[in-house]
Amino acid sequence: MKKTIVLGVTGGIAAFKAAQLTSNLIKKGYDVEVIMTKNATEFIAPLTFESLTKHNVMVSTFEKVADRSVKHVSIAKRADIFVIVPATANVIAKIVHGLADDMLTTTFLAATCPKVICPAMNTNMYENPITQNNLKLCKEFGFEIIDSADGYLACGDSGKGKLQDIALIEERIEDILHASSELKGKHVLVSAGPTQEAMDPVRFISNHSSGKMGYAIARAAANMGAEVTLVSGPVSLSTPYGVNKISITSANEMSQAIKEHMEEADFIIKAAAVGDYRVEHISNEKIKKQGDILELTLHKNEDILAYIGAHKKPEQVLCGFAMETENLLENAEEKRKKKNCDMIVANNLKTEGAGFQGDTNVAVLLQENGKEELGLMSKYELGKTILLRMLEIQANRKGTSVSC
Repeated sequence: MKKTIVLGVTGGIAAFKAAQLTSNLIKKGYDVEVIMTKNATEFIAPLTFESLTKHNVMVSTFEKVADRSVKHVSIAKRADIFVIVPATANVIAKIVHGLADDMLTTTFLAATCPKVICPAMNTNMYENPITQNNLKLCKEFGFEIIDSADGYLACGDSGKGKLQDIALIEERIEDILHASSELKGKHVLVSAGPTQEAMDPVRFISNHSSGKMGYAIARAAANMGAEVTLVSGPVSLSTPYGVNKISITSANEMSQAIKEHMEEADFIIKAAAVGDYRVEHISNEKIKKQGDILELTLHKNEDILAYIGAHKKPEQVLCGFAMETENLLENAEEKRKKKNCDMIVANNLKTEGAGFQGDTNVAVLLQENGKEELGLMSKYELGKTILLRMLEIQANRKGTSVSC
C-alpha cells in the first residue's frame, strides 16, 4: 500500500523547490497530497502540484469537496508523514501556538503522524530570538526540524535561512517512513571513506574511496534504531541524520578514534579504505621537482581491522570489507580468518555496479558457516542486509532468534 505524504507549502521564495520534491516523491511511488497557504499561491500556482500529484490542491478550509468529507480531518487521518516545505516564520509561529486559521494549519493540528518542519526565511528573521524559541518549541512538541542551510538568499543577504537541500529533505522523509527498531539499544561503530597520508603541505597519498558504502551503513543503522558512531575520512558527503560523526584524516587518527569508541560498540563495521602505508618523513615545505624519479620511504600503517579482531569482546560482532581485483572469494576468506572477523563483505572492483564512486554494490557475505551471494543492490540496501546478518550472528551466540 502506498505511503501518503502530506506536503504543506507556505509563502516563501523557496516554494518552487517543493515542486521538485513532489516530483521526486511521486516517481518513487508515494502518494502526495499538497496543501498550500494563500500566500504560497503567489509564488507558485496550485496547478503545478495538481499536475504532479493528480490530486486537487487544498488552499481554503471551506472549499467544497465532492464526497462532502471534512477534508482536513480525512487528509490528516491518511497521512503517514506531514512535511512543511518551505516553512515560513509565520506558519512556524502559528503551529507551535495551536493557531488553525487556514487549511494547512488546521490539518497540521489534526494530524497525529510524524511531522517535519523545513524552515526557510531571511537570515535576520531566522536568527530572531522569537523564531529560535518557536523552533525550540517545535522540537519540544516532537516535530522534527530539518534546519536551514547557509547561503545566498533571494533578498540579497548571505547567511542561515536558506531551505535545506531538497535531496537531504527527501532522504529524511524516506528514513522516517521506513524507520524500524531492529537495532534499538545497540551501538554501531562504522568507519568510512579514505585516509590521507601527507607527503608535504601540498600533497598526500590516498585512494579512490568515496565513503558512500560506510555512510549508507551508518544511515541504515540509525534508521533501524541504533546509536551510531561514524569515523570518517575526508569525503564530500552529508552526515546521516542522528549519526555522531568523528572526522579524521590519517590512518593513525582513524586507529585512535576507533580504539576510543570500540569498547561501547555492539557491532563494528570497517568499511573505510585505510591507507596501508605512510610517508616516513613529511616535508615541512613543498617538495620541488628533482628530476624524473622521486623516492619516498614508506612505513606500514597499523592494521586496524586486525587490531579490532584481536581485542574485540566475545559478544561484539565484527564485519570487515575486502575489495579485490582477482581471486575474490579466496582472498576474502583468508582475510576473514586472519583478521578474526565474524563476517567479510567481499566485492570485486571490476564488477559492474560495484565500484568506489557508485551508489550500488554487488557483494558476497562470507561467514564461518558459508557464503551468501547478493545481486546488484543499492549501498543502503546492502547496509541493511549487513546489519541484519550481524544481528543474526549475535542472536545465534546467545541462543535466541531474530525476526528479519
